[in-house]
Amino acid sequence: MCAVLTLAELRTFAENARRSSHEPGDHLMLEDSELTSYANVTGGIVKLSRVMRDGRQQLVGLQFAPDLLGRLFGTENKVTVEAASPVDICRVPKHVLEALVSSSPELKQRLLDQSLQDLDEARDWMVTLGRKDAQQRVASLMMLIARRNGVEEIDSGRGAAFDLPLTRADMADLLALTVETVCRQISKLRKDGVVGIRNHRRVTVPDMSRLSARAG
Repeated sequence: MCAVLTLAELRTFAENARRSSHEPGDHLMLEDSELTSYANVTGGIVKLSRVMRDGRQQLVGLQFAPDLLGRLFGTENKVTVEAASPVDICRVPKHVLEALVSSSPELKQRLLDQSLQDLDEARDWMVTLGRKDAQQRVASLMMLIARRNGVEEIDSGRGAAFDLPLTRADMADLLALTVETVCRQISKLRKDGVVGIRNHRRVTVPDMSRLSARAG
């Protein structure tokens, strides 16, 4: 957000912003709580979840730097936000950011672009859950994480490396699969040489086009 603010707007933002660091598992926002501030993810990955009336929890998405946490001009948080990895955030009071958005067309456009990106990713995820098989779902999640870690090209021969921010149980929750199925599909991708896995977290992809093909 800061890249599109004027010097005066930056000064206002800096005077009110508070930076903080969080460990995996820390709650940053709670579902149905009053929305009093927004937070800009400056490092790491967070997971979004909803809780059903019977207490069951469903993981519904991920957000990465430089995403904004909180529904702009809302009154309450719609999801629970939890650190999936070590996370750095920059939190700003609700009234301060909303005033900046109202006065800055550039900031308004930047946040609109993020909202449209979130919508595109949500539609892609509907296809993933509705039409793809288990291996395609696992590969699609890896593709999403790779792209949000800066990997844009999927040309033949281009590789990538990134950390999986989720446990196998979280992956199963997000992909509507069992933990056993997720582990089996990751093992198959590794056996076929599509990915390499080290310490259950570090993923290396020798050729992104092969991973893309497995993602359907």
